[in-house]
Amino acid sequence: MYQNKDCHDSFAITGDVGLTEQTDTSACTLGLHGPPGRDGRDGAPGRDGAAGRDGQPGPQGPIGPKGDIGPEGPPGEKGDTGADGDGGGSVYIRWGRTTCPNDTETSLIYDGIAGGTLNSHSGGGANYVCLPKDPEWGVFTNGNQGFAYMQGAEYRVGANIPFGTSLSGHDVPCAVCHVASRGSKLMIPARHSCPSGWTREYKGYLMTERHTHNRSEFVCMDGEPETRPGGHENKGGALLYPVQANCGSLPCPNYVQGRELTCVVCTK
Repeated sequence: MYQNKDCHDSFAITGDVGLTEQTDTSACTLGLHGPPGRDGRDGAPGRDGAAGRDGQPGPQGPIGPKGDIGPEGPPGEKGDTGADGDGGGSVYIRWGRTTCPNDTETSLIYDGIAGGTLNSHSGGGANYVCLPKDPEWGVFTNGNQGFAYMQGAEYRVGANIPFGTSLSGHDVPCAVCHVASRGSKLMIPARHSCPSGWTREYKGYLMTERHTHNRSEFVCMDGEPETRPGGHENKGGALLYPVQANCGSLPCPNYVQGRELTCVVCTK
């Protein structure tokens, strides 16, 4: 300890020149500071601070190029069976009748008049249609313009065959029927029964235009046909004749020459 003769305070001399440490309260004036010492060595790294909050999402980048299609995965498990639907049903024309069968869950859309192209015309439609009784008109001009014509259809049968009653010259009625629960329909010529699992809508006889007239289509005429009231005059038009088997390319047996062919309309 160094004792200053002029002061009554004691000072400890440190290792650096000019630096003193005052140990007692003193009124003495301190000396000037010496030059700064050298920087000390870096201390050990501190601990990591707490994680900061997430920043706001940046803008969406551009869509990258489409990658290659990967391999097909294995099939998944079969799902539960859904509820039964109506399948849309099916529609057919019952030729020769004004009603639909009441034992096959069918409903009548409309009944009408069978029509087609005049038997002697080479043009026009090649099919028979079921015309409604109450037509609706659009833009029209009265009087024939020399275009296409729609005729009513008449029965042409001989010797009451195959229906057991005289129908020749009578107009042919028709009915458009809807089956809600069965979505497929089929007309089978030369049969009057349906395959297993199918429902028979009606059966009858195959009819079409006469072989010496212009071609038409084959339709299945109901086996118990009706006639249109007031349509008993023979006026020609589109005609419907029974279809007979003709041997040759058609194998006989089982077909028989000249025999009238049956038909059946089936749904499923």
